[in-house]
Amino acid sequence: MPASHAAPFCTDVRDRAFCEVLNEELVCALGCTEPIAVAYAAALARATLGAEPESLEVGCSGNIIKNVKSVTVPNSGGMHGIEAAATLGAVGGDSGSALEVLESVTEPDIERTRALLSDPAFCAVSLVEGVPNLYIKVRAHAAGHVAEVVIAEHHTDVVYRALDDAVLEGAREQDPALHADEPNPAYELLTIDAIIGFAEDGDIEPARAALERQIELNDAISREGLAHAWGAEVGRTLMESREHDAPCRARARAAAGSDARMSGCALPVVIVCGSGNQGITACLPVMEYAEGLGADRERLVRAVALSDLVAAHVKGYIGALSAFCGVVCAACGAGAAITWLAGGTPEQVGATIVNTLGNVGGIVCDGAKPSCAAKISAAVDAAILGHEMAMAGRGFRAGEGLIQETVEKTIASMGYVGRVGMKPTDVEILNIMIGKTRV
Repeated sequence: MPASHAAPFCTDVRDRAFCEVLNEELVCALGCTEPIAVAYAAALARATLGAEPESLEVGCSGNIIKNVKSVTVPNSGGMHGIEAAATLGAVGGDSGSALEVLESVTEPDIERTRALLSDPAFCAVSLVEGVPNLYIKVRAHAAGHVAEVVIAEHHTDVVYRALDDAVLEGAREQDPALHADEPNPAYELLTIDAIIGFAEDGDIEPARAALERQIELNDAISREGLAHAWGAEVGRTLMESREHDAPCRARARAAAGSDARMSGCALPVVIVCGSGNQGITACLPVMEYAEGLGADRERLVRAVALSDLVAAHVKGYIGALSAFCGVVCAACGAGAAITWLAGGTPEQVGATIVNTLGNVGGIVCDGAKPSCAAKISAAVDAAILGHEMAMAGRGFRAGEGLIQETVEKTIASMGYVGRVGMKPTDVEILNIMIGKTRV
């Protein structure tokens, strides 16, 4: 969890740290990151086993089950769910490609996956309790051997890997779920004022390639979502209703990327905070406003960097997965960047974030699915309203609900609600989704 404030530091330390954060966050992924993480774990288990598995056991935290249940696995021919993601990863996944593990899948791989899934005993899925919110364990069996892979805390963090009695990574005598990598101390330097300073005059060169790739790839999937009938077509609906309205176009561009991504589009995206939807939300509205404001490429790239870093800062208080919809954090970043592009002061940038959190902080996450595009639209709409209020000198005040005296304290208070207060909500959402609770 980030500190609420950081001690003063020189700009070269800031610049190195923030570029490190950006390069860590801006990872290329094919499809929704939760099913892809399951596929990655299964592909790595198969590689460790050295043969196609005869059966799979997949144990997941509730948040993984929630986020994989309803989303289309990319390059799968329309298949859904943990069983499909794990089996396809084990059959045709490239474990060396991490979050692009399914990019090389072939049609024969898909047919083989369908054949294996026709046997309900091939892949057994179970809920694992008392583990981090992001937790995946895959056990692959073949010819009397078993390979085990555990991913925890982050989508590509392999904290344990073994073949039979040989431990290849991690340690058998410790609970691998609780020993993921230590958080990067660079995140401790993130504050809104420091992020604005970095956007203004920081050395972004070490992160420029990642930022340019985010703009290019996320723009491409947004255009795909607008061009074709993906998901619930939220982006297309918005664009058709008010094509010439800048705020509506910003919402449509972000929603369209999610429309395509949640429904199995094979185009890759660049993620933020471990999420493609958040990477899209932090990027597309900023691109739309930058074009409308006549910003040059350099200012656009710096604005996207500001957006990404604000998103990472806000989300850092909540954690990887929770009942708090992460696109709200990304929308805070987009709104802050839009205010900065429009010439807003640091105070106005902060007010944009506060206004956004005071409006939509608390949208629940009930898994990855087509309606995520609508939540993105709502979050971006709130961010744009927050921007317009801030530019007009209006905003929500300390003492009103969770709003605190400063933007940093407001971010921390909202993060506490998302991380701690909404934990019981997360359990009940999962219980309803898996049919344990009937309403």
